[in-house]
Amino acid sequence: MNFINHTIKICSIAILGSGMFLACAQSKVATQTKTTTSPSGKIVPTNLKWSERMLLSEMHRFPESWMIDFSKSPKWTYPTAIVLDAAEKIYEKTGKKEYSDYITSFGDKLIQEDGTILTYELDKYNIDFLNSGNVLLYLYEKEKKEKYLKALQTLRSQIDGQPRTSEGGFWHKKIYPNQMWLDGLYMGEPFYTHYTKDFVKGADADKAYNDIINQFDLIQKHLLDQKTGLLYHAWDESKEQQWANKQTGQSPNFWSRAMGWYGMAMVDVLDYLPQNHPGRAKLISYIKSYTDALIKVQDKETGLWYQVLDKGGEKGNYLEATGSSMFVYTMMKSVNRGYLPKSYKAYAKKGYDGIIKNLITVDENGVVNLNKCCAVAGLGGKPYRDGSYEYYVNEEIRSNDAKGTGPFILASLEFEK
Repeated sequence: MNFINHTIKICSIAILGSGMFLACAQSKVATQTKTTTSPSGKIVPTNLKWSERMLLSEMHRFPESWMIDFSKSPKWTYPTAIVLDAAEKIYEKTGKKEYSDYITSFGDKLIQEDGTILTYELDKYNIDFLNSGNVLLYLYEKEKKEKYLKALQTLRSQIDGQPRTSEGGFWHKKIYPNQMWLDGLYMGEPFYTHYTKDFVKGADADKAYNDIINQFDLIQKHLLDQKTGLLYHAWDESKEQQWANKQTGQSPNFWSRAMGWYGMAMVDVLDYLPQNHPGRAKLISYIKSYTDALIKVQDKETGLWYQVLDKGGEKGNYLEATGSSMFVYTMMKSVNRGYLPKSYKAYAKKGYDGIIKNLITVDENGVVNLNKCCAVAGLGGKPYRDGSYEYYVNEEIRSNDAKGTGPFILASLEFEK
């Protein structure tokens, strides 16, 4: 009997493996078909704008949208959503169905017919889980499928149960008690604002918008360094974490991508916050002080930003791609929307040109790579991450991390307007 079971398992794996191979093979065939009609004869034509070139490169690297950011199996994870947000904007610009299909395939794979979200666990109260809801907001608006509405309502219910600090700030995760991280503002607030705009009216909407602005107010209150204008990665209200300053509760360093998340959160929330809401003026003032602080630590030669923002000359520090892409996106979108004076475009342009000159490489087949991306960084957990300078500069560095490619596409689109 054991022999029979063993045989069946081997057959199942072989069949699954074949299926996966066939799926990949079909995707590659489709890509090859496209390249035969390309004037340049390359997988990614070099005569396109940088935004489209990077998206096509991501689609080549990850033939199925759930594979984005090197996922080995379909998983509800936030990096995918950033690239698909960019794909949505490129589809709106070009009307090319392949981009729309790529976004749709994520919803088809991750959301079951009853609205269940694959691999999502509500009781973890992980604010990262809200970010991919942005893809569902787009898909529901486009396709009006009931399963997307149910999934969206599940994600919105997480906000109601999300543990909070004494002043109403969202904990980053249930396993990180009493902590607000800059990352969490991007993970939660654009979704919360967009959902409110689409589905909530009257006093309930006003209450939600005020709650959203309060999250930014608390970040400014607890994480802003008055001397530099930069913001620390995280704050522990209890001051119990090893990484937390015993007087302030702040983590010890200014991590590039954490500040990148925060900037993107502000400009993206403003897309959905009502024009007459008093929080708009507040967010715009935060963007101004935030950008002024970033300009002071922008590398004079390359226009890029370091992994640890204020320690450019120290051993091990490096010019990092994800934070730099996020800063450029935040600045250029702010200039385009009128949140920053037009004079700030020069700083954004210097950063963008620096990315292309120093961090972008193009393969012979036209595929575009974004290099020098910090793969991951956090605080606490097991093994314990202490937030030290040494910790941040020694985390894994890789190419084509979605937390860089997505913001690069978004930044490129702002420059292509």
